[in-house]
Amino acid sequence: MHKQIEGSRAVAEAVALCRPEVICAYPISPQTHVVEGLGELVKSGALNPCEFINVESEFAAMSVAIGASAAGARSYTATASQGLLFMAEAIYNASGLGLPIVMTVANRAIGAPINIWNDHSDSMSQRDCGWIQLFAESNQEALDLHIQAFKLGEELSMPVMVCMDGFILTHAYERVDMPAQAEVDAFLPAYEPRQVLDPADPVSIGAMVGPEAFMEVRYLAHAKQTMALERIPRIAAEFEQRFGRKSGGLVRSYRCEDAETIVVALGSVLGTLKDTVDELRNDGQKIGVLGIHSFRPFPLAAVRAALQGAKRVVVLEKSFSVGLGGVVSTDVRVALSGLHLHGYTVVAGLGGRAITKTSLARTLREAIADKLEPLTFMDLDWRIVNRQLEREAATRRSGPIAENLLRDVGTVASKVH
Repeated sequence: MHKQIEGSRAVAEAVALCRPEVICAYPISPQTHVVEGLGELVKSGALNPCEFINVESEFAAMSVAIGASAAGARSYTATASQGLLFMAEAIYNASGLGLPIVMTVANRAIGAPINIWNDHSDSMSQRDCGWIQLFAESNQEALDLHIQAFKLGEELSMPVMVCMDGFILTHAYERVDMPAQAEVDAFLPAYEPRQVLDPADPVSIGAMVGPEAFMEVRYLAHAKQTMALERIPRIAAEFEQRFGRKSGGLVRSYRCEDAETIVVALGSVLGTLKDTVDELRNDGQKIGVLGIHSFRPFPLAAVRAALQGAKRVVVLEKSFSVGLGGVVSTDVRVALSGLHLHGYTVVAGLGGRAITKTSLARTLREAIADKLEPLTFMDLDWRIVNRQLEREAATRRSGPIAENLLRDVGTVASKVH
């Protein structure tokens, strides 16, 4: 059924169709509307049986999800930004215990300074925690990926994050195709846990493991991620067969068949990139887009196969590894090891800064001409950066950076001298 609906509500209804038995909720923008929507569905009886648990923190939300999943319940939660960092210890526990919890991450910048707008810093910070990370390009894909995530996580007994851009997707109203309950039931079988706390058959879950076996435990987590490289496209293909549309998978190419330049990205910016590439194509440029939909496990072979025919690769990042550069581009370089390509990293959109077609086209034209710096910060205001560096060089007590920059751009009143 087609519906004009907010992205968060679409995700809430999709999660409800997956029949979770325990939902642990703590509000943090921009994911709050997701759990609010699920709370309404539980309260009205539309989602039943399901226990909706209001907890005191994000750490508690993940801890309750771990307990519920270990007890044999299909479990779900959602978070963003500082909330994801607050539950970091429990996130590692969930993956280490092999519990198939599904969590929506409404991607948002992390501080300080505080910023509630979108980038990918939060989920990227947890890239080594053992969770599968799937990235949605649109609200339709966010909806679809949650249905696939429960199936994927439960087949492998692994937790799954479905990452969708905060505000850009979560608060946008779009037309989506919402499947019927019977369709989801036919695709997603009833939950049969691989491990469960059962008084009739008592076991320990989460025992102490010393040096004699800890490396093997961690390797098995890696082995499961490797298995997911086969399961993700297989489940996506089954989804397409049943529901009639492509969603998810490892990667998807756009106009890459003869492309000399390929732009790699994740999330909602793929739509803007495709529009920009269409315009550059009209000007005779051979350029395409590679969307990565599975960030963990990272699809090295698929990325290499998609990019090896190009002359240059531009990785557009909405995150940044301070002291190094790009996050995604580091993985892309591994995939392209041994291939002699021009490689560029473009950091853009941090803290919700708009990524416009004008700026993209200008940056991509520089890349096509091989005049782009290897690490580029698109639309960075060098004027205020240099002013702050000069300020710090001039005086020991140069003051807090964020407040200085706000004064420089005129957001707050300047200090009177």
